[in-house]
Amino acid sequence: MPILHPSRSAVKAGDEVHHEGTEGTEKSAEEHMPSARISARRWRTSEPLAHKRAAGAQASRLCYGEDHGDRGHREERRGKRMDVRRHVVRTIQREGLVSAGDRVVVGVSGGPDSLCLLHLLWASRGELDIEVYAAHLNHMIRGSDADEDARFVAELAAAWQVPCVVAARDVPQVARRHKLAIEEAARRVRYAFLSEVAEQVGAARIAVGHNAGDQSETVLMHWLRGAGLAGLRGMLPAIRMADLRLIARPEGRGDLWLIRPLLETERADIERYCAQQGIVPRFDRSNLDTTLYRNKLRHVLLPYLEREFKPRFRHILRRSARVIRDDYDLLRQLADRAWEETVREVSDVAVAFDLGAWRALHPSLQRATIRRGTERLRWSLRDVNYQHIEAAVQVGRHGAAGARATLPRGVMLTVGYTRLTLADAGFVPRPDFVTSSADPVRLAVPGRTPIGEGQRAEVRILARAALPPGWSQNTDRGRAYLDADVLGGELTLRQRRASDRFCPFGLQGHHKLVSELLINEKVPAWWRDQVPLLVRGDGEIMWVCGWRIDERARVREDTARVAVIHLTTEE
Repeated sequence: MPILHPSRSAVKAGDEVHHEGTEGTEKSAEEHMPSARISARRWRTSEPLAHKRAAGAQASRLCYGEDHGDRGHREERRGKRMDVRRHVVRTIQREGLVSAGDRVVVGVSGGPDSLCLLHLLWASRGELDIEVYAAHLNHMIRGSDADEDARFVAELAAAWQVPCVVAARDVPQVARRHKLAIEEAARRVRYAFLSEVAEQVGAARIAVGHNAGDQSETVLMHWLRGAGLAGLRGMLPAIRMADLRLIARPEGRGDLWLIRPLLETERADIERYCAQQGIVPRFDRSNLDTTLYRNKLRHVLLPYLEREFKPRFRHILRRSARVIRDDYDLLRQLADRAWEETVREVSDVAVAFDLGAWRALHPSLQRATIRRGTERLRWSLRDVNYQHIEAAVQVGRHGAAGARATLPRGVMLTVGYTRLTLADAGFVPRPDFVTSSADPVRLAVPGRTPIGEGQRAEVRILARAALPPGWSQNTDRGRAYLDADVLGGELTLRQRRASDRFCPFGLQGHHKLVSELLINEKVPAWWRDQVPLLVRGDGEIMWVCGWRIDERARVREDTARVAVIHLTTEE
């Protein structure tokens, strides 16, 4: 990125600014106070002081639903005001959000949350043994206000001597191009930008300023959307950027984490910290726009619920989220085990489960494995809700071979005979049974014969009296017991032909088209041409392998010799 000194050049949309912080001994939070106040005074000149303070106080009440009563209740409950820096440092240490020597990129919007976070981390860098960088993205949504935000962050970072990168991206254009809501486009572009900065400076962590109020809103949003346990956990204190799935698959290192050190800190405490440190944040007027879903929930729904139904409802939401997070961790451990026990094939375009093993799972683990398989294919569960997963689970649990369920973003679940496959909608699953080769294969009688890649046929000739107990209740689709004298000594496996007919067992000698049988048996269309047919020397079909033997070849009371034919996939 181009390197400019922020104090010497105005920041315009499209510019990128990288300010190199000076090296030197660590300074305490108090030693940074003059710089913070100088920068704050410089930016107060844009509007009268009294008006700015009034606007900020009003914005806090409107945007975050807090008033003096809420704050007084908290402070009375605690008995004394919280040391915000100590509280956040303890949260970081308890959750293991950073390691000694980490470089941390802080996403800075210019609002109170991100400025508080930047100042806290910068002031605590010695105690935590970390290096701190700032990054600001102009989303090009708010016109001159956004340009002012960019200049503000650049100059404040320079005053605090924090290395800083400022850039601009045309988010509205991205939203139009990808047909995304503006909020979603902004989130994707912002995280992509922060990942780029982290890669550039060699950072292992990206820190963002989500606070306790944001957590309450997120939990309620997810609940209204019909989320399961994963969504009702709310935002996590730390998550791999690769697992966040909000941007394209991350390139480079896989150890980049997004951390939220303020997730257990109230907005009022953040504002108090900023006031104590002389930090006057920028005011984003778009936070008051109730046409945006989150703002409407923040300004209208949550205050209504607390006023009319349950005081401190935000706190209750966060408490529930913490409990659900622990429950989900246990479920995740069980799901990991279920995944290992049921998955038979994983690729970039398909995930295949052992159908019997999957159907034996608890319903909760069936949902968990389908969710994970879908996420594995699409790197995201966005737009996938409970109803989608539940519909797929019902098809997987009860559907016959060939049954399908459609999931969002072009994922298809298909029930086979021994497999359950999640794949791209246009993907043709591999048949979960022996398939016929393009050319006919003459079988050794008796003996073993390779019949394709990793497949073989074995023919044994036994006296009827030597058949194993229970042979007539055979449930192995790849095994058939046939009258050896009816078959003769010349047997061939081949693909079906358009006019193929045979006499299915149970139809008392009536002929039927092979194609009609396969349709009636609900064999998927893409599979039918791969079903092998066992043909004797005169060309008569004796077994539609896996589905039905011919009436003429069935073992009768007077059968002397039995041909036991077994088609297998070699391990």
